[in-house]
Amino acid sequence: MAPDTQPVFWRDPSMKQIELRYIKDGHNVRYIPHSHEQWSLGAILDGHSSFLCGDRIHQVSQGDLVIMNAHEVHACNPQSNSPWSYYMLHLDCNWLGQLLLNSGQSQSSRWKPTQQDIIQHPEMFEKIVGLCQILMSSVSIPSKSRALQSTLLELFNFLKSTKVAQTNKIPTALSEVAYYLIENSHSEESIEEVAMKFAMSSGYLTRQFKRYYQLSPHAFRLNRRIQLGQIALKNGVSIIDVASQFGFSDQAHFQRTFKERVAATPKQYKVNRSFS
Repeated sequence: MAPDTQPVFWRDPSMKQIELRYIKDGHNVRYIPHSHEQWSLGAILDGHSSFLCGDRIHQVSQGDLVIMNAHEVHACNPQSNSPWSYYMLHLDCNWLGQLLLNSGQSQSSRWKPTQQDIIQHPEMFEKIVGLCQILMSSVSIPSKSRALQSTLLELFNFLKSTKVAQTNKIPTALSEVAYYLIENSHSEESIEEVAMKFAMSSGYLTRQFKRYYQLSPHAFRLNRRIQLGQIALKNGVSIIDVASQFGFSDQAHFQRTFKERVAATPKQYKVNRSFS
């Protein structure tokens, strides 16, 4: 049995649209700002935290739900001397878009980012926690799939009824650079060379990235390499091969960078708990 301080990951080959993380005792967990390629939903089971999401900071605690859109930079570290326990769901955006279309909640299968950062609603919190408990239980995969779909549809229906504040739109030129870095994350181009391709100075590009993405262009590209590394690890690629394939100088560099963003070592992440 894994120690309480070690994260537990649940995945199943027949439900590739979802990954679930659970940590019982994460009081020593520290994340640097990072992002995921999936839409993410967390349920705080114990503790208090300052939750950075984009350029916004929220004080969150036990009973709150936190939401992170794909590629939105965030960090959620426990306050000093606070316990810290949570579930975190990562969901494929294309699958979510199709789910909403099939249910009639959307007119298109194209996924649209949600607008809320946090949900403070006891009933919805209990439903999400209940879903996580089902996913980590020994019930059948069809039962897990039905629970996932019904709970998410209820959640998105709830989100549609809540008001949110307007956020700053990312300039098109900056979005084009971000897309380029995502598509070419393996490249060893310097950030100066990337900036020149888009007729910007490296200083201006860095300032704009930090303003809108809360990361430097280099950190943004490094984060994308970790995202791809996670996919490779889930598909059985060895840690040594992942480190070399995604531009890390050595295995130690990859492991250090991975843990800073995932709060788990690559070896811990590869271990999959399937209870079905």
